[in-house]
Amino acid sequence: MSRYADFYRRSIEAPEAFWAEQAQLIDWQTPPQQILDAGNPPFVRWFAGGTTNLCHNAVDRHLAARGDQPALIAISTETGTERSYSFKELHAEVQRVAASLMELGVGKGDRVLIYMPMIPEAAFAMLACARLGAIHCVVFGGFASGSLASRIDDATPKVVVSADAGSRGGKVLAYKPLLDEAIRQSSHKPEAVLLADRGLAPMALTEGRDHLMAALVQKHRDAHVPCTWLDATDISYTIYTSGTTGRPKGVQRDTGGYAVALAASMKHIFDGRAGETYFSTSDIGWVVGHSYIVYGPLIAGMATLMYEGLPTQGMDRQPDGGIWWRLVEKYKVTVMFSAPTAVRVLKKQDAALLKKYDLSSLRALFLAGEPLDEPTARWISEGLGVPIIDNYWQTESGWPILTVANGVEQTRSKFGSPGVPMYGYKVKILHESTGEELSGANEKGVVVIEGPTPPGFMQTVWKDDERFVDTYWKTVPGKLVYSTFDWGIRDEDGYFYILGRTDDVINVAGHRLGTREIEEAISGHAKVAEVAVVGVADALKGQVAMAFVVPKDAAAASDEKTALLLEGEIMKQVADQLGALARPARVRFVSALPKTRSGKLLRRAIQAVCEERDPGDLTTIEDPGALQQIRQSLSA
Repeated sequence: MSRYADFYRRSIEAPEAFWAEQAQLIDWQTPPQQILDAGNPPFVRWFAGGTTNLCHNAVDRHLAARGDQPALIAISTETGTERSYSFKELHAEVQRVAASLMELGVGKGDRVLIYMPMIPEAAFAMLACARLGAIHCVVFGGFASGSLASRIDDATPKVVVSADAGSRGGKVLAYKPLLDEAIRQSSHKPEAVLLADRGLAPMALTEGRDHLMAALVQKHRDAHVPCTWLDATDISYTIYTSGTTGRPKGVQRDTGGYAVALAASMKHIFDGRAGETYFSTSDIGWVVGHSYIVYGPLIAGMATLMYEGLPTQGMDRQPDGGIWWRLVEKYKVTVMFSAPTAVRVLKKQDAALLKKYDLSSLRALFLAGEPLDEPTARWISEGLGVPIIDNYWQTESGWPILTVANGVEQTRSKFGSPGVPMYGYKVKILHESTGEELSGANEKGVVVIEGPTPPGFMQTVWKDDERFVDTYWKTVPGKLVYSTFDWGIRDEDGYFYILGRTDDVINVAGHRLGTREIEEAISGHAKVAEVAVVGVADALKGQVAMAFVVPKDAAAASDEKTALLLEGEIMKQVADQLGALARPARVRFVSALPKTRSGKLLRRAIQAVCEERDPGDLTTIEDPGALQQIRQSLSA
C-alpha cells in the first residue's frame, strides 16, 4: 500500500486518532475534550471543548520565531503600489483595527460584514474579527446594492467595513454609493460603517454612522487587544455561495475544525513551508480568498501575496502578460494558486513571457474553481515546467475534496482529472435515481460525500439547519449523503473526473449530455482559446447544445467563409470524440465570454440570452460587453 493510501485509510477508518494528530499542527488554549461528535447526523462537531483562535494561529504564534519575516505582501497594479508587512507589523495593524471595531461596539459573536476591494485593510479586518471572536461575512466587492442588501438582512451585522472604491482594469467602481443604497434597502440597519479611504472616489459620510478607518486606527495606534479564545465549535465566519438565487445561502464555518483543516492542507496538499511565499490570485470575497489568501498561508507561517489587478496588467497599468511571473521571481513564490480561466487568458499572451523570469522557486501551480481542460493544463505545464495540480472543492467544503497530496507522497497528476479523494473525505459516485453506488471504472453518476464530513467543512446553513439538510443531504433517494451536485466518473486508477453540474446536463432527444464533456472536446481544437457550451430549449429535441468559442486568432472568425470552415472543423471534432449526438447545433464566435470578476463563466446568463430570458443580476460580470456579443452572434 502506498504511503498516501495508508494515510487516507487511517483518516477514514480511525478519524478520531487521525485528526487528533492533525490538531497538533495548531495552538490550543485548551486542548479538545472530544475529537469527533457525529451523534446527530448529518451535523458534525469537531474538537469540542478545545479553545483556540484563528488570528492567534495566523499571526501571534509566529512572532517569536519569525516576527520580522514578511507575512502579508499587498500589491496593486491598479494603483501602482507594493507594500510588505512583517508578522510584527501585521500583528500591530490587526490590533489597531480590532480596537477600532471594539470602539464601534463589536464583541464576541457579533457579525461584521466586509465589503472591500483587494487591499491590506480587508485582511486586517478579517483577522481583527477573528481576534475578537466576531463573525465576519465577506461579500464580494462591487456586488450590486440589491444583492448586498439581502446579505445585510441575512447576516444582520453590527458593523459594515468598506472602502470608497475598488478598481479593475483602471476603471474605478465606487463602493460607498452602492453600500448606502444597500443599507437604505435593507430592513436591518448596521450601527456603524468603518471606511477605508483610498482617494479613488469621493465619499459622502452619514453623521453618527460612518467612521473613517484612518482616524480610528491612528487613535488606537498603540492598541493591545488580546485574542478572545473560542470553543472549536464556535462560528468563525459565514460566506454566501456564489450564484445563489432568491434568499441568500450563508455557509457557516467553525473555528477549530477550520484551523486544523487549513494547517493540515498547507502541509499535506500544498507542501507549504514556514518562511516561504504563497500566491493565490483569488479574491477575499470567495472561499479561496478566505482559506488560501488570508488564513491558510499565515497559519503555515508563510508570507501571503495579495494581488489587486488583472493578470495582464503591469504596475503602470500598461499591458503586461508577465506581471504574475515577475512577482513570482521577486518574492520567490514557492506555491501558486489560480484558476483555469486566468490561464486561458494568459494563453493569448506571448508564450515567451513564461520563460522571461526566474521561476526556479516555484514548486507547483494549483488550479481550481472550474474544471481544468487538458489543453490548458498541458500548455501551462510545458510553459512553466512545474507540476500543474488541479484541485476540486466547493465553498461548502472549505478546502480541497479531490486533488493529490504531494506533501504526503509525490503523486502524479492526470490532465483532465482533479485527482483522488483527500484524507477525511469519503467520496462516492452514486446513481442519481436509485442511489446505488457505481464502483466500476467510467460509470457516470453524482459525486457525493458520506458523513461524517471532515474538519473545515461547513457546519450548516447560517440560521437554517433545515435548509442545510434539505438542500445538501436529501437529494439522493434513500441515502443521507452530501451531494456536490456534480456529475463525475472514476477511472481504473481511482482518479475522479468532474463532468459538470447535475443541473448543467443537456437532455437532447432523451439523451443526457454534460456540457463539460462537449467543452473538453472543443477546447482541444488547435484554433480554440476558450469555449462555453450551454443547453438551449428546442421545440423538437427538448434541448440542443450551443457553443460559444473565442478563437485564438480573432481574424479567423471575422470572415464568414473562414468562420464556417472553423465551425465545421469543431463540429467534426466533437462528433469524432463524443458522437454525432453531442455535436452542437451551432458554434458562434465571439472575442470574449461573460465571466464574473473571479473568472467563472456565466453559463446561466448565456443560456438565458439564448432563450430570450432575463439573464438576472449581472453586477459581478467582468465585461458587460461580452454578453452583448453573445446576443449579436445569435442574430448573425
